[in-house]
Amino acid sequence: MATESKLENPQIDEKNTPKTEPENPQIEEKKMEKEEVKVGETEKLKIEEKDGVEIKIPVLDTVVDRAIAETEKEKATETEKKGNDEKTEIERSSSFKEETNLSSDLKENEMKALNEIRSKLEDAIINNKLFQATKEKEREIVVKSGEEKEKEREIVKSGEEEKDVKEKTGETEKGDGEKEQVKEDEKEKESGETAKGKEVVVEEKEESIDKDIAIWGVPLLPSKGDNRTDTVLLKFLKAKDFKANDAFEMLRNTLKWRKENKIDSILEEDIGADTGSMASMEGHDRNGHPVCYNFFSVLGNEEIYGRTFEERREKFMRGRIQIMEKGIQKLDFKPGGVSAILQISDLKNTPLPTKKELRNATKKVVELLQENYPEFVAKNIFINVPFWYYAYSALFSPSLSQRTKNKIVYARSARVSDTLLKYIPASQIPVQYGGLKRETDAEFSVGEDVKEATVKAGSTEVIEILAPEEGKTVVWEVSVSGWEINYKEEFVPADEGSYTVIVAKGKRIAFQDGTIRNSFTNKEPGKIVITIENGAFKKKRILYRYKINDVSSSSSS
Repeated sequence: MATESKLENPQIDEKNTPKTEPENPQIEEKKMEKEEVKVGETEKLKIEEKDGVEIKIPVLDTVVDRAIAETEKEKATETEKKGNDEKTEIERSSSFKEETNLSSDLKENEMKALNEIRSKLEDAIINNKLFQATKEKEREIVVKSGEEKEKEREIVKSGEEEKDVKEKTGETEKGDGEKEQVKEDEKEKESGETAKGKEVVVEEKEESIDKDIAIWGVPLLPSKGDNRTDTVLLKFLKAKDFKANDAFEMLRNTLKWRKENKIDSILEEDIGADTGSMASMEGHDRNGHPVCYNFFSVLGNEEIYGRTFEERREKFMRGRIQIMEKGIQKLDFKPGGVSAILQISDLKNTPLPTKKELRNATKKVVELLQENYPEFVAKNIFINVPFWYYAYSALFSPSLSQRTKNKIVYARSARVSDTLLKYIPASQIPVQYGGLKRETDAEFSVGEDVKEATVKAGSTEVIEILAPEEGKTVVWEVSVSGWEINYKEEFVPADEGSYTVIVAKGKRIAFQDGTIRNSFTNKEPGKIVITIENGAFKKKRILYRYKINDVSSSSSS
């Protein structure tokens, strides 16, 4: 098998160092941010010096500025935010591991709440009272509505009586009132709109509850003894801070919502290619959570979400619910199993939220997911985040629970690969995000080992892949976090008298270029040498893997 070795990293010679200021994608990104910052009212500039370079940073003296500050304050747990988001290291969260769903790990008060909700659920199902609270609320609304109508009639009646007294003589106020009351009573009898009548109608809708009632394929009747039931109940309890009554009410509302909207059959619906392209399930994270990628750039398509968005809103919302249900199909609700999804939302080319119908639909989806899918998100990572989104997300912040806020991570474009690598193996991250996963891959499998190396700031790293046998095809792929490096590939023969073959000429590679894959068939023993020069101010992570095939199984480059 081929082995790998590293040469000593030579420092860049001063003669070869460009006289111009080294390229710094973070500084360039800051300059772009200044142009994007149009959401405020008054723009100011402050100058900061970083690594000997003066950077002008826009400062907004508006509500947007305060919203951004508030958002950053909530996110700062271990490191202090300094307003330079792309340079802030997002530390691996110790709470990223999914919270326990083992009853043996619960605290005393949490176990008490679990037993309480078990008892409530058992009693409600056995005694056919699961939806009784909902029915009672409907009756209260009807009664209240009836009382309000009664008051309105009295006001109208009073006015008409006054008018009749002035215009008609010989008719008493009492007589007019009695006539009006008789007329109103007759109308109520005909239409059946009295509070009492409404209650009778509600009573007629009472249905028996199936003892096999389930949610997400998990039986809800505790006495059935299915160990997955507690996992589901714990989700609702955690969402309500282990308040059994609130959690039980939330569960009841979710069951009612699922029934009314036919959620159990939503996987069979044809949502449409345009809506379906907004999300996909790909791979698993380091803890086994399924990973869902969401793409919001499609919202900028005027043909799809332009003037007709109002008509498509329902399909858009059901599409978001459908992808959530698809992800849940991959979960294991058994105690100790994986019962949450890692959500990644790509905001690249996301349109500004200037359309009212789009904002309303997005807000409605967020509310629906939070109300009916509690604790189904292990982490919610937003990548390629534009500057304006920090202020926009602050608008939704009040409607989110603190537990939900703690699961949110933001990453600017230059930090995407580094951020995702904290949670997902390189072999499971798509190539467009700096990983090594391709939609169809005939060369490498998902489980194949990925090697890592580091190229320090202002230095060069050399990766060598030995090819001691002639007539073999070496296949390799490389990804560098943030890129913005100089890169070249060569084949160096073992025989010093032979010539070095240039496989790929040296060139500058930006982070938009993505993962590199190449191959070479050697005619004599030697090695592949990959040279990476990092002229940036910070170190970068290199991810790579390779394999050696017989010529018959691979094509030469």
